[in-house]
Amino acid sequence: MKKITVLAIALLASVASFAQKWSLDKAHAKMTFTVTHLMMSEVDGVFKSFDATITSSKEDFSDAVFELTADMKQVTTNQEMRDGHLQKADMFDTEKFPTLTFKSTGIAPAGPKKYKLTGNLTMKGVTKPVTLDLTLVGTGAARDGKKLVGFKATGTVKRTDFGVGAMPGAVVAEDVELRASGEFKAN
Repeated sequence: MKKITVLAIALLASVASFAQKWSLDKAHAKMTFTVTHLMMSEVDGVFKSFDATITSSKEDFSDAVFELTADMKQVTTNQEMRDGHLQKADMFDTEKFPTLTFKSTGIAPAGPKKYKLTGNLTMKGVTKPVTLDLTLVGTGAARDGKKLVGFKATGTVKRTDFGVGAMPGAVVAEDVELRASGEFKAN
């Protein structure tokens, strides 16, 4: 029994050692959201401070795990009064919940260079499962010879599922479109 346990641990350790970690190149990345206001105009927001990593042991990223953290105090809509309101308790409540996080729980092919990425999104202390459309934009090499990969993710979440905003959907839409894209470099 002891030999089987040691063998299982060795096998798991060898599989884990083949996993490649990828770090976000923040100079070539962006994360935004769009929400409809008064059912007639769109308001865009930008996450000015965020980080993400990918861990994958397969070249096609079919086993990839994506993790992301964003600083909710650094969200801007380019309108000072609205940005201040977003920080308040009825919206993001950044004093209590300064970060948004996402960790993928699964990835499934959805066409050439396309995937469905499932995971848990946590915002304002609420964690909900979400599904994002993920596109492998391209692969290449950096000047130092390390591998690069580019991904784009899009999806829609309901703001009230996370306790964001008490105003009715006629003022601010329930659905919020999320978009993120970036280049990742192999460590």
